[in-house]
Amino acid sequence: MRPRQSTEKRPDAMNLRQSVKTLWPYLTKFKGRVFVALMALIGAKGATLLMPWALKEIIDSVDKSINPLLVIPALLLLMYGGLRFASVFLGEVRDAVFSRVTEHAMRDIGLKVFKHLHSLELAFHLDRQTGGISRDIERGTSGLSFLMRFLMFNIVPTLFEILTVAIIFGTLFSVWFALITLLAVAIYITFTVVVTQWRNRFIREANAADNQSNTRAIDSLLNYETVKYFNNEQFEAKTYDTFLANWEKARLKNRMSLLALNSGQALIIACAITALMWLGSTQVVAGTLSIGELVMINAYMIQLFLPLNFLGFVYREIRRALTDLENMLGLLNKKPQITDALNAKQLNISQGEITFKNVSFSYDAHRPILNNLSFSVKAGSKVAIVGASGAGKSSLARLLYRFYNVNAGEISIDNQAINSVTLNSLRKAIAIVPQDTVLFNTTIRENIAYGRPSASDAEIDRAIAMAHLKDFITTLDKGDRTLVGERGLKVSGGEKQRIAIARAILKKSPILIFDEATSALDSHSEQAILAAMREVASNHTSIVIAHRLSTITDADTIIVLKAGQIIEQGKHDELLTLAGEYARMWELQHKNK
Repeated sequence: MRPRQSTEKRPDAMNLRQSVKTLWPYLTKFKGRVFVALMALIGAKGATLLMPWALKEIIDSVDKSINPLLVIPALLLLMYGGLRFASVFLGEVRDAVFSRVTEHAMRDIGLKVFKHLHSLELAFHLDRQTGGISRDIERGTSGLSFLMRFLMFNIVPTLFEILTVAIIFGTLFSVWFALITLLAVAIYITFTVVVTQWRNRFIREANAADNQSNTRAIDSLLNYETVKYFNNEQFEAKTYDTFLANWEKARLKNRMSLLALNSGQALIIACAITALMWLGSTQVVAGTLSIGELVMINAYMIQLFLPLNFLGFVYREIRRALTDLENMLGLLNKKPQITDALNAKQLNISQGEITFKNVSFSYDAHRPILNNLSFSVKAGSKVAIVGASGAGKSSLARLLYRFYNVNAGEISIDNQAINSVTLNSLRKAIAIVPQDTVLFNTTIRENIAYGRPSASDAEIDRAIAMAHLKDFITTLDKGDRTLVGERGLKVSGGEKQRIAIARAILKKSPILIFDEATSALDSHSEQAILAAMREVASNHTSIVIAHRLSTITDADTIIVLKAGQIIEQGKHDELLTLAGEYARMWELQHKNK
């Protein structure tokens, strides 16, 4: 199994106090279960603590009694067996009862973080890797389970057991037995914590080396064709072996440090048990201690140090689990930048007229995108936006969706400023066919139905027909039940865009945005889609962001952007007559045909 990569606490992570405060309501949701689990825990520990005493009574009874009627030893043997069973059974009951608490807490917290992530703005998701966020959630929920299981059922009960055994030794025998036990445990814990801290750097090195070797192997295999094109099989093998050699060295250091940890722990345990057995043996010889009591002392010590054997692992994993949990909960500290205004109202669309008034926008202060931009899209009209890459075309769609807020100016729909209405009602009113369509790893039909999950089968079939997908679907063995693959990789770019158009049609929004919607289509498909787009857009307000000028010749208005400003505006024929930027672009595209 591949070791987990060591995690660092992020700057936005919660601290321990904040984490406990956040978790507490979830953990106290099932008070009855928590109480039953605690009772089972106490019962299991009680049975565990009584077992060495029962063993001592059995040995002393057998040793002292020459009476053939072994009634007392028989009862004690039954008691010993019952205690051993109770210890295991009550432990299982504890785990089974409490698992509902931890699993429900994991579910609730995971859902809360998931919903919170969807409430954050686009900029957050562009700046942060989705895989990193996914690992934060996965590790955080696993960390919660680990912490609850080991803190409540391992560390705390073990400390309670140590204290109880020390009291038993001090009460039944002498204070020296208690002092030796407590001193040995203190040395053991201190040694384990210090050495584990020292070992962490070797573990991190091994994990980093493992990560590098796996990354290189995957990268090489993903680029299989490139490797073959340049006959670099031997080069790839040599490079991979270099990474494996680093991993081998790191693993060796890790193993040697583990040897030091385990050997040191074993030495402390051996010294403690030897000291106690020496002390106990002298008292047996002196007649102040029975053989059964000597066996009881040994049994208690073995019982104590068995769970402590895992202390190094538990300590390291608890630290990691705390970091993972705090990182996940830290996502909740991130406040959404794009939110509903106070007293935000539902967007009420009567016509569907869109107005950009003196809009300025930039992703950062050093990169202005739009500069004092003003234009209107009349209700039911089709407006095309054209311009070179980086002119700000796609930014208009993002601003209309309120993925970002404008730096200055105002965008309104039917005289309602979009920052004064609810995000849900705004986005419900707009359907988009994006330039880069990403599909879910499910069937074609389910991807289309995502536009409006409540749509009927007849409505989905109509959207398929309008997007001219029917002919393609009939060529597939499983029809619209065909899986599209991860991110839609099993279908072509043109087919993906037609699925996106069908999805937008199904949404039934009064405003449509086509962002380079025909860029991946061949000429035949393009004409079919353009016909569908014209049919769909006939009763809608639509904005078409286009690269191919041939697709927007029928637009009511064409806006030409350059460096975030409108430099030309008018119908196709009017702009050609101007012999300006649009005419130059038109001529350039026709020359390249």
